[in-house]
Amino acid sequence: GSNTELTVKTIGNLSTEDDFNNIIILTDGAKVVRMSDIGRAALEGENMETKMSDSGQPMVAIAVVPQPGTNYLDIADAFYIEYEKLQKDLPEGFKLNLVIDDTVFVRRAVTEVAETLLISIVLVILVIFLFFRNWAMALRPLVDIPVSLIATFFIMWIFGFSVNVLTLLAIVLATGLVVDDGIVVTENIYKKVEEGMHPIQAAIKGANEIFFAVISISITLAAVFLPVIFLEGFVGRLFREFGVVLGAAVLISAFVSLTLTPMLNAYLMKPGKQKQSKFYNYTEKYFVQMNRSYAKTLGQFMQRKWLSFPILFVCIVFIALFYNLLKKETAPYDDRSFVRLSVTAPEGSSYDYMDQYMNQITELINDSVPEKKVSLVLTSPGFGASSVNSGRANIALVEPNKRTRSQNEIANDLGRWAKSYVGAKSNVSERPTISVNRRGGPPVQYIIQAPNFERLEEKIPEFMAEAEKDPTFSFTDVDLKFNKPEIYVSIDREKAESLGVSVLDVAQTLQLSLSGQRFGYFLMNGKQYQVMGQFDKEDRNAPIDLTSVFVRNKEGMLIQLDNFVNTTEHSSPPQLFHHNRYMAATVSANLAPGKSIKDGIDAMERIKEKVLDDSFTTDLGGESRDFSESSSNTLFAFGLALLLIYLILAAQFESFIDPFIIILTVPMAVAGALFSLWLFGQSWNIFSQIGTIMLIGLVTKNGILIVEFANQLREQDVPKIEAILRASESRLRPILMTSLTIALGALPIAVALGAASTSRIGMGVVIIGGTLFSLALTLFVIPAVYAMWSKERSHHPEFDYLEKHENELQHS
Repeated sequence: GSNTELTVKTIGNLSTEDDFNNIIILTDGAKVVRMSDIGRAALEGENMETKMSDSGQPMVAIAVVPQPGTNYLDIADAFYIEYEKLQKDLPEGFKLNLVIDDTVFVRRAVTEVAETLLISIVLVILVIFLFFRNWAMALRPLVDIPVSLIATFFIMWIFGFSVNVLTLLAIVLATGLVVDDGIVVTENIYKKVEEGMHPIQAAIKGANEIFFAVISISITLAAVFLPVIFLEGFVGRLFREFGVVLGAAVLISAFVSLTLTPMLNAYLMKPGKQKQSKFYNYTEKYFVQMNRSYAKTLGQFMQRKWLSFPILFVCIVFIALFYNLLKKETAPYDDRSFVRLSVTAPEGSSYDYMDQYMNQITELINDSVPEKKVSLVLTSPGFGASSVNSGRANIALVEPNKRTRSQNEIANDLGRWAKSYVGAKSNVSERPTISVNRRGGPPVQYIIQAPNFERLEEKIPEFMAEAEKDPTFSFTDVDLKFNKPEIYVSIDREKAESLGVSVLDVAQTLQLSLSGQRFGYFLMNGKQYQVMGQFDKEDRNAPIDLTSVFVRNKEGMLIQLDNFVNTTEHSSPPQLFHHNRYMAATVSANLAPGKSIKDGIDAMERIKEKVLDDSFTTDLGGESRDFSESSSNTLFAFGLALLLIYLILAAQFESFIDPFIIILTVPMAVAGALFSLWLFGQSWNIFSQIGTIMLIGLVTKNGILIVEFANQLREQDVPKIEAILRASESRLRPILMTSLTIALGALPIAVALGAASTSRIGMGVVIIGGTLFSLALTLFVIPAVYAMWSKERSHHPEFDYLEKHENELQHS
C-alpha cells in the first residue's frame, strides 16, 4: 500500500559451480549454448602449482610472527591457549600440527643459562671457602653477589633491557667478577686483623690500601666494554646489552666492596687472633709452603729477569700460530631441532616433475630421519626467490635429549643421501645461531658484480666450474641462470593485417589461454573470490598448442595463429639481479666437513683471482657478510679497548711506564686463550672474540694489584726490588682467589650443560684458558719487567698524612 516502502533487489550473483556452468553463452533460435557446452567451471585453488604436505598429506600453513620489541614467550603462551581451542573446533578429518616453534629453543636457552648461574655461584663459594677456610669469612665477600646483581637488574630496567640469553650470560660472568673486589678487600682486612690490628682500624687501613687498586681494576674492566657497546653493525646490536650489564655489575661491585664489605668486616670480625677450625689448621701449612715456594722461585727468576722477553716473544708466536690454526666462523650452530633440505631442479622443470621428485624426497626423509617430529614439504613454493623448479622440506626434530644423533649429524647424513637423487641439486642446512641477513641460504655467499650482463654470461659458467671442483665446498649454486627455456612468438604483421587480425588481439588471446586472466569476483559464504579464465592444462602442454589457438578477426571469423605466427625456442635468465646498482650474480656454497666460512671466502677469492679480471667487483652476502663484519669490528674493539685501558691507567698511575708493564699481561692471556681454543677443538667466533676482549680487563687486574702495592711500598722508601718482591708475595693469595673465581665462574659456560649452550663454549674456554695461562706467567713476568723498567720514585707527602690519620684513629 501507499503506507509501506519496499526495497527492490535483483538477485543475479553467481556463487556455485553450477551457476557458472549454466551461464548462457549464445542462443540461436531454439538452440542454447551454455558454458558447460564449451568449457567447464570448477572451484579450485588460485594457484594449483604450489603444494604443501606433511608425510604426503596435503596441508596449509599459518605463521605467527611477533612484532619487534614484543615478548616472544608471552606471545607463545597466548598462542598455545588459542591452539588448544582450535584443536577442539576442527571438523572431522582435520588436525593441527605445530611445525616450528622458536620459543622452545629460547626457553631452553634461558633455562640453561639460569642453571649455569646457580652452578657458577656454588663454584665461587667453594673457591672462596677453600682459601679462607672459614664460612663466616667466605660469606662476607659473597654479599657482593646479591647486592650487585639486584642493582644490575635495576640498571637493566632503567635501560629497558629484557632478560634474554645474552643479558643472563653477562650475569653469569658477573658472578665471578663481582666478588673479586670483595675478596681483595676482605683478604687485606683479614691479614691486618691477624697481625693484631683492631677490626675497625683494619677495615679502614685495609680498604685505604686497596682503594686505588679496586678503582683501577673496576674502571679498566668496565672500559673494556665501551668499544663493544658503541660498535656499529650487528656485533654492536648483539652485544650492547651484554656490555652494559657486565660493566654496570663491575662498577656496582666496586662501590659495594669499598663501602659495605669493610663495614661488615669491621663489625663482624673479632679483635685479635681469629679462632680457626681444624680444617684451617690442617691446611694452613700447605698455603704457607705455597707462599714460600713462590717467593723462592720468584727470587730465582728475578736473577734472570731477561727471560721475561723470550717468554713474551713466545706468547706472540703462539698468538700468530694458533690464530692461523683455528677454525673461523660467525658462531657455532646450536641444536635447534630443525633441518632444512632445499631442492633446485634444472631450469624449465615442470610442476609435475617437481611434485614427483619431492614425493621421493618425502620417502627419503621418512626412511632416514626417524627423529623427525614433523616434515613440512613444499613443492614449487612460489614465494621469495623460489620458482616452479624448486622445493623445500622443513624438518622439525624431537628434542635433543630424545635422540641419539645431533642435529648436525642428521643434516650431514641427510645431505649425503640426498645427493644420490640426481634429478636435482639438494642442499641441507641448519639454522645459524646468529644471523642478521633475512634471506638465509648457505653460509658462503659471494656476490660478483659486472658492468653488463654479457660479462656475467661470459664468466659465471667458468667461475662455477672452478667452484664445483674446489674441495672446500660440498654444494655450490648461483642465482643467475642462463638456461631457462622460452618460446619466442614472432608475428608477421603484414599477414596479420591482411587477415584482419590486430597484434593486440593476439597478445590478449595468448595471455588468456596460457597465463589466465581475472574476469571479476564472486561471493561464496560471505567471502569474495576471483573468477579466472584459462585453457585446460591438456590444451597448453606442448609448444604446438600455441599456434593451434584461434583468434577472431575484424569480420568475426576465427583465424588460427599458425597462419601468421612463428615460434622459436630460446634460453635466457628467468631473473636478473642487481647489487649496488650493478648487474650481479650471487654464488652460494655449503662447506665441506671441517671447513670454515673463512676457508670458503678464501677459496672464492682464489677463484676470483684466477677467473675474473679487473672489470668485475665482488662483495659478500648473508652469513659471509656477518662473519666479515664481526671480524673487523671486534678487531677494532680489541685495539680500542687496549688503548682505553692504557690511557686510564696512565692517568691513574701518573706514569706511562707502569700501565705498559701491566698491559704485558694481555699477550700472555691471548696466547693462553687461543691455545685453549685449539686444544679443545673450538673455533674463533663472535663469542670467543668477545671473551678475548673481556680478557683484557680481567688479566690486567693481576698486574694492577702487584704494581700498585709495589708503588705503595716504594713510597715508604722500600727499595724497588724488595718492593716488587714483597708486593708479589703479599698479593699472591688474592690474585689466586680472584683468578680462580673468574675461571670457575665461567666453567659452566665452557662445559655446555645443554644443547642450547653449544655456541657459547668458546667464550668460557677463552676466559678460563686465558685467565689461568696469564696467571701462571704474570706472577713472574710482571715483577721482572717492573724491576727492569719502573722508574725511581720520590717520597709522597700524602703518605705521611694517611699514616698520621690512621695512627690517630688507632689511638682513639
